[in-house]
Amino acid sequence: MASKPGVWSDWPWQSLGAWKYALFAPFVVKAIHENFWGGLHWQLHGGGSDNWCLHMLIIAALRYLNGQLWMNLSRCYYLTSKYQIQTKGITFEQVDRESSWDDNILLHAIVGTMVHELVPGFTFTACKFWDPVGTLILLLLHVGPAEYVYYWAHRALHHHYLFSRYHSHHHSSFVTEPVTGTVHPFAEHLLYLVIIYIPLMGTWLLGRASMSMFYVYAIGFDFMNAMGHCNFEFMPACLLRAFPLLKYLVYTPSYHSLHHSRVHTNFALFMPIYDYLGGTVDASSDELHASVRRKKRKTEFVYLMHATELLSIFHLLPLGIPSFAAWPLNTSSQWYVWPLWPLTLPVMALLWLFGQAFVSDNYQLPTLRTQTWVIPRFGFQYYLPFEKKRINKLIDRAIIEAEQEGARVICLGALNKSESLNGGGELFVNKHKHLGIRVVNGNTLTAAIILNTLPNNLKEVFLTGATSNLSQAIAIYLCRKGVRMLTQSQDLYESILTEVPIGYRQNLVQVTKYQDGQNCPVWVVGKWATPSDQKWAPPHTHFHQFVIPPIIESRQDCTYGKLAGIQLPKDIKGMRSCEMTMPRGVVHACHAGGLVHSLEGWMHHEVGTIDVDRIDVTWNAALRHGFKPV
Repeated sequence: MASKPGVWSDWPWQSLGAWKYALFAPFVVKAIHENFWGGLHWQLHGGGSDNWCLHMLIIAALRYLNGQLWMNLSRCYYLTSKYQIQTKGITFEQVDRESSWDDNILLHAIVGTMVHELVPGFTFTACKFWDPVGTLILLLLHVGPAEYVYYWAHRALHHHYLFSRYHSHHHSSFVTEPVTGTVHPFAEHLLYLVIIYIPLMGTWLLGRASMSMFYVYAIGFDFMNAMGHCNFEFMPACLLRAFPLLKYLVYTPSYHSLHHSRVHTNFALFMPIYDYLGGTVDASSDELHASVRRKKRKTEFVYLMHATELLSIFHLLPLGIPSFAAWPLNTSSQWYVWPLWPLTLPVMALLWLFGQAFVSDNYQLPTLRTQTWVIPRFGFQYYLPFEKKRINKLIDRAIIEAEQEGARVICLGALNKSESLNGGGELFVNKHKHLGIRVVNGNTLTAAIILNTLPNNLKEVFLTGATSNLSQAIAIYLCRKGVRMLTQSQDLYESILTEVPIGYRQNLVQVTKYQDGQNCPVWVVGKWATPSDQKWAPPHTHFHQFVIPPIIESRQDCTYGKLAGIQLPKDIKGMRSCEMTMPRGVVHACHAGGLVHSLEGWMHHEVGTIDVDRIDVTWNAALRHGFKPV
């Protein structure tokens, strides 16, 4: 039975949520006052202000920047994939738990200011900006007392009583990220705060404090902490061979990773020498370091998508914000990304000039390693005639690269499979006659999902949309089932009439206006329908749709379906990002269609026209592999 959290496990501002950042407000007010609103005059006339609050704000900003840069680097798959230590992936639960990683930054600013106010002489006014002797003392006090005290405190935290009530919170993250190192209960951080202040207070008591020492120690500590938790091994073995003593003085990411996987070994803060002296070094530390650098991992499935609206690029880029990507894209309510608006245009320009398909995310099914790649284009660019050739070239290159990396299936998502762009993927299959990789547009499962959301006792459907593959497949399938299909597209009517068995052709009815659907409570929308078009639907109509972008929900008395999606199997590992607007654990139907294609080992390309006879086959295969309707 799990123990209850210990005393002072919760942070004092935990209930405030994002409002905790308001606690920085007094620092801002004080900094402004000291420098602009009379404070500067006071300093010039002997007041002696040391601008402490301004320095605390600058140090906090630099610590935030350090954490974000490390997170960006660790999620930049292109650079780190070869050297990943743990490959199981993280979960949404871990992302949520670690979203409060910055609590310690706020705590240190508050406690540091309390010490500054209460301890006489603990100010910047009596300090030099830089003191090399003081910096050396700071380093020695860290290497000696701080590392030593931390080592034994850490071992104590692994005693069952303390571990179950406090430290297990940190060890909930089996696979670490750079910010994992700062995610602890409040009481545990108070202990670490005491240890951190040993070098700072010691240097001050010896009279060698400097302004820069606070910067050096805070940023240096965070840098080393993030490095140990980054989950990719960048320390080359040749460096450790050239300098054998280095492995005793500086830990590596693989060294600390063993502490999270084996739990009761490798306790040291940053210096493994204390583990060697204490007999707690893991015997496999050197072996893991060498083996990680030799690993080669093959991706078997690639899903190729693109950005939609401008801010969505920060949902997809490895340089984005983890907590932003961990929730469905909804920029109207996700206010914390609004300051990024000015960056969208330069980012779009850079991607347009130099961008190639990049890895956005990866996750695993028991028998399948998958990646999501992104074509560096936004939704509106797919409708620009002069961009089509360039986009197809990017997609073509991505297909070839995926094949070279060993992928068996690549699935074209969203507008990457647009019929007006490349015929639903046919362009690439016709161009490369001997492709080893299977190109899939996922439309068969998309059609299956739409069809399986329709009522069982369906008698009549009003279908909008021209001669798209989805519209054709849905119309043919339902006509065969005896459902009366009202279509306002003459092209669609003529293109599929011959494919409907003679006995069911009377079910296909051509109409000319939206008014003709005013008595039909089920609308399947395959092209954009304006609010004035929608007004002809009867009350309580449900709009099933597969149009990009989705139609405006203008009718209060009707319901609107979302873009077709499906729940991934429960045994998925490493899912940490939402697929655009989809809920957690749900992907677009075409994405799932590619996964099913790969899991089934089907050897045909799924491009161009949908094979109506395979709709039920694909749907049953999806259910068999654990996919569930949303």
